[in-house]
Amino acid sequence: MLVRSIFLNYFRLLAGVSLAFIAVALAGCTDTAAEKAVPTRPVLVATVHYEAESPERSFVGTIKPRIETDMGFRVPGKVAKRLVEVGQTVDVGQPLATLDEVDLKLQAEQAEAELRAATGVLAQAAAAEQRAKDLRAKGWTTDAQMDQSRAAADEARARLNRAQRSVELTNNSLSYATLVADTRGVVTATLVDPGQVVASGQTAIRVARFAEKEAVVAIPETLLSRAKDGVASVTLWSEPNRKYAAKLREIAPAADPATRTYLAKFSLPDAGDSVSLGMTATLTLADPETMRVARLPLSALFSEGGDPSLYIVDDKGDVSPNPVTVKSYESNDVVITGGVDEGAKVVVLGVQKLDPSQKVRVVSSLSF
Repeated sequence: MLVRSIFLNYFRLLAGVSLAFIAVALAGCTDTAAEKAVPTRPVLVATVHYEAESPERSFVGTIKPRIETDMGFRVPGKVAKRLVEVGQTVDVGQPLATLDEVDLKLQAEQAEAELRAATGVLAQAAAAEQRAKDLRAKGWTTDAQMDQSRAAADEARARLNRAQRSVELTNNSLSYATLVADTRGVVTATLVDPGQVVASGQTAIRVARFAEKEAVVAIPETLLSRAKDGVASVTLWSEPNRKYAAKLREIAPAADPATRTYLAKFSLPDAGDSVSLGMTATLTLADPETMRVARLPLSALFSEGGDPSLYIVDDKGDVSPNPVTVKSYESNDVVITGGVDEGAKVVVLGVQKLDPSQKVRVVSSLSF
């Protein structure tokens, strides 16, 4: 009986020790399973981007010449030839069109004939005046005859002067029969054809100068101050990666009655021959000096009794609170001026329940 009791107690002790080891093992497995069961928290993040407080505004415009001249003949006549076409480049002194010179040549010949006649009359009057002076000196003529001969000579001189001016005018008119370009440019319109009779000053050829080009855009009245004081730049649709400096040259004094916009002309001093007339351009207006800010959703901001903060997420999934400088609060966003770096990723939802020691997993990303 004693031996039986000893063996019974021994088996009970072994059973208790085994149960204890099993309990410890189960507890360890439970802790490991619990550790493995803790999931990473999915979060929605936004990428911080700083930009000018007043965003840039862009407008579509057209490249036009600063000066476009309507050229016409300075004398009336019949068009004999038109020497240029639309789109053709012309240089200084290049003929553009000519008139029939028959009548102009006849006028020039008539003026020269009158000049020869006036020259003969003057010679005769001058000789008569000289004879009258000689006779008056000897006392063989009267003062009245002397005055008459002097007046005749003066009239002859005036007629000769008038004839000389008439010759000059007819020669000029003959030269005006050829319409020439007075500047380097491109022909934008031809409004006459051979055989057409034109009046003096009537537009015949329209030439756009190459001297300076400008971008013409329509500006709303809410941005007139920025157009006058801001920084302007122009990009072409054909060259989107190249930017041209622009300067406001002219703005309409009154708004267009239909669109309620103001026509503005921005000169492009750096535009070369690659910038063709009629190209489509994008004018960008920005404030000269403005603070750089970042806009984030209000849900990203939290405070634990101190400064407003944001949770920043790193590449390993760790989060850390970071104080920020708030400039203003808007209806849905918060505007910050510093505290986080450009390109940082911040949590934008559920920040009040987020634990800095907890791992997170980015499920989506927003850009602001």
